Amino acid sequence: MDPFTIAMIGSSALGAVGQIAAGQAQQQASQLNAFQMETEKKLNKTQALQMSRARREEYDLATSANIAAFAAAGRNVTADIGFAQQQDKSVQAFLQRQKDIIDQDTSRIDQQVQFENMKTSMAAMAERRRGRNALTASLFSAIGTVGQGIYQYETVRT
Repeated sequence: MDPFTIAMIGSSALGAVGQIAAGQAQQQASQLNAFQMETEKKLNKTQALQMSRARREEYDLATSANIAAFAAAGRNVTADIGFAQQQDKSVQAFLQRQKDIIDQDTSRIDQQVQFENMKTSMAAMAERRRGRNALTASLFSAIGTVGQGIYQYETVRT
């Protein structure tokens, strides 16, 4: 074989190897990006738990302060009547409303984190798919490069 033919075959092989390596590098980068997205998902969940806990602590403090304020104002916060406890109806309604608000707040926090996590999961899946597609495209491109090299070799040989 003459040096020109060897160079032509070597160039085709080197191009094909380079294309495959580039596809593999893109796939690895996509996997790393997807891993970072999944890590972000876990951080979002932790942050939501902290927000819920902080909101619950605010509620507990506010409830204690409100009960103390009602008691100081002479409102019937709790009173023993026989075996049952009776509470001023307006105090009871106020405290129930505050409980409903905290339940709604923590529910919203949970829902928001679920939506963000679904969005992050979808993005991670798309990123992994992008990496697989890049690898597949590089393999087809490499096959095309090898085919082109074989065609050029046959053309030059004849």
